[in-house]
Amino acid sequence: MQFVLAFGVVSMLADFVYEGARAIVGPYLATLGASAALVGAVTGLGEAVALVLRLATGPISDRTQRHWALSITGYLITVAAVPLLGVSQSLWPVSALVIAERFGKAVRTPARDTMLAQASTGMGRGIAFAVHEALDQSGALLGPLLVAAMVVLSGYRAAFFILAVPGTLVVLAIAWLRGAVPRPSAYEEVDAHPIAQPRDSAAAPLPGRFWLYCAFTAASMTGFATFGVLSYHLQVRHVLPQALIPVTYSVAMAAAALAALGSGRLYDRIGLRGLVIALPLSALVPILSFSTQSTCVWLGAVVWGAAVGIHESTLRAAVADMVPSARRGTAYGVFTAAYGLAWLLGATVIGALYEHSVAAIIYFTIFTQAVALALFVPLARQGVAS
Repeated sequence: MQFVLAFGVVSMLADFVYEGARAIVGPYLATLGASAALVGAVTGLGEAVALVLRLATGPISDRTQRHWALSITGYLITVAAVPLLGVSQSLWPVSALVIAERFGKAVRTPARDTMLAQASTGMGRGIAFAVHEALDQSGALLGPLLVAAMVVLSGYRAAFFILAVPGTLVVLAIAWLRGAVPRPSAYEEVDAHPIAQPRDSAAAPLPGRFWLYCAFTAASMTGFATFGVLSYHLQVRHVLPQALIPVTYSVAMAAAALAALGSGRLYDRIGLRGLVIALPLSALVPILSFSTQSTCVWLGAVVWGAAVGIHESTLRAAVADMVPSARRGTAYGVFTAAYGLAWLLGATVIGALYEHSVAAIIYFTIFTQAVALALFVPLARQGVAS
């Protein structure tokens, strides 16, 4: 638990940096002349890069076992890219930096999640990933608040520049943790319940249940809007004052932290069945978040954040229970690639639909969540165990 908490602090500082930036990326791109479709494509492509490229970084993590080197490199890329957003003042360089920041996440995450899975042995995957995610999201709550203040005082460029300070703290914190725990694999113990884990071999195939799980997750994420598109709506329709837009993201991240803790505990108690709550939450997002009523928008931020908290904690925890420990990096790479491609497709479609009709977005989202539910039913019946 001490290792999980310490890594949670590293992630909290990193989230302070990149989630602070993401809270204003949509409006910032809008000021540079981007359309809703372009904002959806750029933010969706960024998420796809963060997730799909793990198809490569996951196996690299498994083959080399250089978990610390990959994690540190990824964090360095992210904390360098964000302040540079304040230097660039034209659309395409800013778009490239948004994607570069997400590339850093692709480099570090399979290795980081593998180390967290090692440390979670015996304490419950759900609660370990939930505690890490809750700390992670606390940074995502604070970062947008600082950014909101800077937007009011000095504008977007200064808001990006100030994030170099927590970025420096990220580098110091992960260097310390690397020195304190050079081999997280030492935490791993032999599972006392063999039925819950496939055979531990680097050559073992990824089980069929895992592939069904990927399909379920992809279907759900196809109907899930990025915050870039949601914040674009708030900017161009003048639903909220400009300085309050990043605050809605902060509220969303607070909801994500609480949802992660709740869903993590639920997963440890009842398994995959607890994940079904993410589907109605996702279906509600466009109904609330694309409203022009401020009350609905704030409630939509809470609902969107709660869904994110479940996606980024409990969905990850289940992967560790489905595959051999020697193939976790690869499995996380495959899983997040499916997740990212689906989000890219969905964000682009939702951005394009926004130009025509919010009602079309609502119908599209409900349809995708219904497909996800159809895939979830046989998955929940099977459970996690082989």
